[in-house]
Amino acid sequence: MKQVATTDIKDALAAFGKCVCDGARLMIGVPDYETYATHMRRMHPERPVMSYAEFFRERQSARYGAGSTRGFRCC
Repeated sequence: MKQVATTDIKDALAAFGKCVCDGARLMIGVPDYETYATHMRRMHPERPVMSYAEFFRERQSARYGAGSTRGFRCC
C-alpha cells in the first residue's frame, strides 16, 4: 500500500476548498478578480487590466442590466 505524504493531502484539500468557494461565489454572482486579472495578463497582454473597482462595477452592470431599457434585472 502506497503512503501519501500529509502535505499532498493538505494541498489537495486546499485546492478542493478553493474550487468549492470559487463555485459558490460564482453561483451568487461574485466573480473572482484575481482569476480575471491573471487571465487578462496571460491571454491579452496588450489590453489594460481593470482595477478592482472598475471590475466590480462592470460585473454589477452586466448582472443587473445597468444602462439598459429593461430596468432592474436580478436573474
